[in-house]
Amino acid sequence: MNNNLVPAMENAAILRDWFDRVDSDKTGSITAPQLKGAFAVGNLDFPISVVQQMIRMYDFDRNGTMSFGEFNALNKFLIKVQHCFSELERGRGYLVPDDVYEALLKIGISLDSPAFYTVCESFDQKKNGRFRLDDFISLCIFVQSARNMFNSFDTSKQGRISLDLNQFIYCTANCRI
Repeated sequence: MNNNLVPAMENAAILRDWFDRVDSDKTGSITAPQLKGAFAVGNLDFPISVVQQMIRMYDFDRNGTMSFGEFNALNKFLIKVQHCFSELERGRGYLVPDDVYEALLKIGISLDSPAFYTVCESFDQKKNGRFRLDDFISLCIFVQSARNMFNSFDTSKQGRISLDLNQFIYCTANCRI
């Protein structure tokens, strides 16, 4: 999925055709290695752990693969993330941390400074303060996954949770990248 391919995939027929090509064994679902390979064709190089996290985020039936419906949900998130990236990259091909902060706000994610800079440091692959599209998507996948996990424990919607050790282990095992 390069910068030109994702918006075109807003069309359901194009998205279905792409999904069917990635589903090379014709099982009706795609695996993490298949999805990673498809992204690589579009010049997006994600570690397999990030691709697995993408699948976990939208694997509604929890079978470890993505059906077309699940992939469609992931695609909508990726389009939203890419639009934010495109609006803020200013022809440079990357975002700087201030842009990343603004983009996260546009996506609906607000982090305090320590959390934000820790996340940026973790996803700045080259440690140069520049976030290419794949770095930014990886960061957004992590933050959205962490937020989803947090929200599942924040049943009173207070913005605070208490976890016992077992719950904490569950969270860290499911939010790792």
